[in-house]
Amino acid sequence: MRKYKMLFMALFLAVFIAGCTDDGNNAGGTPAGTINPIVPTVTSTNPANGDTGVLINRKIAATFSETMDPATITGTTFTLMQGTTPVSGAVSYSGSVATFTPGSNLAPNTTLTATITTGTTDLADNTLASNYVWSFTTGVTADTTAPMASSTNPLDSGTGVFTNSNIAATFSETVDPATCTTTTFTLGQGTTPVSGTVSCVDGTATFDPTNNLEASTTYTATITTGLKDLAGNTLAANKTWNFTTGAAADTTPPTVSSTNPVDTATGVVINRNITATFSEAVDPTTITTATFTLMQGATTVLGSVTSVGSVATFDPTSDLAANTTFTATITTGAKDLAGNALAVNKTWSFTTSASGTTALGPAPVVLGTAAPFAILTKSGVTDVPTSAITGNVGASPITGAAILVTCPEVTGTIFSVDAAGPAPCSVTDPIDLTTNVGDMEIAYTDAAGRTLPDATELGAGEIGGLTIVPGLYKWSSNVLISTDVTLSGGANDVWIFQIAGTLAEANGIHVNLLGGALAKNIFWQVGGDSSGVGVTIGTTAHFEGTVLALKAIALTTGATVNGRLLAQTAVTLQSNMVTRP
Repeated sequence: MRKYKMLFMALFLAVFIAGCTDDGNNAGGTPAGTINPIVPTVTSTNPANGDTGVLINRKIAATFSETMDPATITGTTFTLMQGTTPVSGAVSYSGSVATFTPGSNLAPNTTLTATITTGTTDLADNTLASNYVWSFTTGVTADTTAPMASSTNPLDSGTGVFTNSNIAATFSETVDPATCTTTTFTLGQGTTPVSGTVSCVDGTATFDPTNNLEASTTYTATITTGLKDLAGNTLAANKTWNFTTGAAADTTPPTVSSTNPVDTATGVVINRNITATFSEAVDPTTITTATFTLMQGATTVLGSVTSVGSVATFDPTSDLAANTTFTATITTGAKDLAGNALAVNKTWSFTTSASGTTALGPAPVVLGTAAPFAILTKSGVTDVPTSAITGNVGASPITGAAILVTCPEVTGTIFSVDAAGPAPCSVTDPIDLTTNVGDMEIAYTDAAGRTLPDATELGAGEIGGLTIVPGLYKWSSNVLISTDVTLSGGANDVWIFQIAGTLAEANGIHVNLLGGALAKNIFWQVGGDSSGVGVTIGTTAHFEGTVLALKAIALTTGATVNGRLLAQTAVTLQSNMVTRP
């Protein structure tokens, strides 16, 4: 009898050990007979911890690193407090996002604290390691601005799209996941609906087809006005775009093409986010605090993780320690929109400044895969030779015939969707610039949407003669630079200029930098006017910074730019010098 008992115990132990194995990649539930040891985390919140000026009529959202048990996302486990007074509201859960909907508008100019408790569990009954708590402060206004689609992947009229791609749209703000469904986001092949699933994370909506798309076929994607932001504002009109597939599926793993800070960087400021740019757009559901981590030695740095387009961002909960080495890692759990994972983990390290240096001004605008370009447009580049361009040149969805610069003018590569540019500086095969143009559009929307309580409108639109310190500046009209203007600050400081109308720099005028200020940290977001004019830089004028323009950018004879010209229409050159910083 004892022998049989020992045999039974041995068999039980073997089954138990086998049942406890896990490959670490379970994100959507746990197969029968296994135990999932992965502890869920809160990847990001909206509003973020420490946000100010929060609009008073909006919902509060938290995104998890994996699918949670909806039964555990309740008004008991997700609460909002005004001091010691509970805020009444309803809690819902969709995809990987929990949402708290206040019963009425939040109190203005008030600090509120949200908490998600360890009573929340994933589908394998794993709980949060500890309560997740964050605070934010309201402003005085309500959100009445309709969300808008800032970019799509594939682009409208895109061709050669991989047959196994997901379809994504990025919005100007976070959308309500409860309104992100197969009713509000559809894909059609002619009049035939394509089956699939829809998810929303932060400001990105994704349609995942059940099966691969047909080769060499045109599809139409539509997002209806049923989609809403967290304040209940709907799209102003349906968003519809078309694309045509190629013959192949995407089997190429994404790579991390750049990081900020770069590997082994020293003297890094302690109050900036950590970013990684991928070679292509990534699936936002795979960019979480489980796949993007920051370590101080053996200690995990707390923070939130978001991704938009090709850029993943780690936002530390508090400033980093001074004179300390940190290690960032993105794991093979990160995937592109076709489901291809990184081939190997991406790891890099950096050291903060010994003095605890901080940067002034807002966080820089992350350009993603648009960063290597000196000129990137959707409608082409015209030129009165000869210009000198240092950096890449690209246009999409228009063909290479609309890029009228020649190889001797470009120190870099000319990219087009049909490889029709001049040899040998152009690519020899068609290039899918969907991600690059999408990142340009996302950067424009990011810059336009920045808010700070102290955003300043200077000089009624005339900034000539001023010395401007780092910060966020905003104009509801046109901006003119009629005499020299100086931007004064350090090498890590940032300027963002939000201009609803046009930007014009007069002939012979200079934008000057003082105190170590760098062009790479200066961003001019320009809306333009109804005639299609966005930015005009006068004869022999000198300009500094990256231009993110909704309309056309025109340089007149002899003007020089230390920066980038990124236009959602066209760029016109006349014997100019453009140098990517």
